Amino acid sequence: MTGTVDHSKTDAAAAAVRVNGQQMSIAATAPYTTALAWLRGSGVTGPKEGCAEGECGACAVMVSRPDGDGGTRWTSINSCLVPAAMLAGQEIYTAEGLATDQGLHPVQEEMALRGGSQCGYCTPGFISSMAAEYYREDRRDCSCESGSCGLASATSNIVSTARAVPTGNNLPWALVVDGNAPEGDLQLPPDADAATVPVTRYESTPPHAAEIGPNGFDLHALSGNLCRCTGYRPIRDAAFALGKVDPKDPMARRRELPAPASQPLRLEHAGSAFVRPANLAQALELLAGAPEAVVVAGSTDWGVELNIKHRRASLTIAIDQLPELRQFHIAGDRIEIGAALTLSEVARLLNGSVPLLDQVFPRFASQLIRNAATIGGNLGTGSPIGDMAPALLALDAGLLLSSERGERTVALADYFTGYRKSVRAVDEIIRAVHIPMPLAPLGRFYKIAKRRFDDISSVAVAITATRTDGAVAQIRVGVGGAAAVTLRARGTEAALMGKPWTAESFAAAAEVLMTEVTPMTDHRASAEYRSATLAQSIRRFHAEVSS
Repeated sequence: MTGTVDHSKTDAAAAAVRVNGQQMSIAATAPYTTALAWLRGSGVTGPKEGCAEGECGACAVMVSRPDGDGGTRWTSINSCLVPAAMLAGQEIYTAEGLATDQGLHPVQEEMALRGGSQCGYCTPGFISSMAAEYYREDRRDCSCESGSCGLASATSNIVSTARAVPTGNNLPWALVVDGNAPEGDLQLPPDADAATVPVTRYESTPPHAAEIGPNGFDLHALSGNLCRCTGYRPIRDAAFALGKVDPKDPMARRRELPAPASQPLRLEHAGSAFVRPANLAQALELLAGAPEAVVVAGSTDWGVELNIKHRRASLTIAIDQLPELRQFHIAGDRIEIGAALTLSEVARLLNGSVPLLDQVFPRFASQLIRNAATIGGNLGTGSPIGDMAPALLALDAGLLLSSERGERTVALADYFTGYRKSVRAVDEIIRAVHIPMPLAPLGRFYKIAKRRFDDISSVAVAITATRTDGAVAQIRVGVGGAAAVTLRARGTEAALMGKPWTAESFAAAAEVLMTEVTPMTDHRASAEYRSATLAQSIRRFHAEVSS
């Protein structure tokens, strides 16, 4: 795997990327070159580099992804994080590729008319994310004669009561979610079948209540796109002014066709190689022969290593499109989620069937990150600040690990062994996540961070419980962000099992949790703050689910 580029090992068709309708080649591109660097080096300079770690969204582009029904879903991602080689055989659009000879794209036109661009640096990223939401298949006009309607979030299936209020910003109306609505007042979308729409009710306003315009545009689609100049109101005006998609729009019609199929690929350059194997068996064979290889799925973590730490790998193995890692099944006793499914895909596939995860998804980074990050990757890094781990611990999840030696199942509670360390061997790949059924009826996820959205947790706590005859029949507590390791708080659980379902019981358990976790002090929070927050989460859980 050393030497210069050997084109005899590279299938020219597999190494082609369709960019703004034109074929471009990545055959001579180094495996560590990001898509953003490759695009800009090729003269496609719309996307920009701002933070180089997936927070600002200036680099956002649209990619064609399978919609699960044989068609295509236009999806926005951070091009600064994904290696260009991972887009081989794929189809992408940048902001400058949306206009036609007939004029500006509707998204571009509305942004221009409403002052959504000032310095213009962040604008191409906003345009890409806004266009992806514009083309969302189930985006619909949700205005109604009464001025209010029940709406379902585009990223989860939580349905809440909404009412119209004046905004003073030249908008027809905006949403205010009323989380305290009585059970009988909870509304469903007008065309929804109440028997088939799962509904999660909250005792308090959920932190991820979607801001949805009268045209069905979900502003959360722009999370991860930042702008210092405009104050966001003109951008929101532009988003809410977008009309219905013209059925003759070529990109709308493109949705009816399948997304490009993944093709096996091998690229070599200056002593490093990138390989996209055809199946899991090939991936495991490669990994067994090169345990130092970097295994990449969403690249939201590896991309930061490439950009900020300038890490380079002798071998990069892409597993994001392996069919064996993209399975999804709901059986009688468990839910199986393929490790290479992105968090956005998992949210759509679960469709509200795991309410606790519906609380996690909107608080997990940004929409741009969730469109690329995978559920297996978030666990595979072993990072103590991964938000999925505490929730999956509270759900008693397990992991299916695969290697050439065979497969084994490991309880997530036994998986983490230290800071970014786990029981997973160097030749193993996480194939799937298992969530046992039935689910506990009570659950909450609490994320404490300096920003409400798109931030790293100072403390993340997930709790599930079952109450029977006024006592705690079952409880699980997952804790992340507070210490060097994500953990299951078994001592706290033991302190509550079988105890009366009272504030006194939970207050006593809170004291146990403060001693069970050894919080750290860093730039996000002090150890004392984390300890107090952990204790409060237990007391808060009791107060919320008991009211």
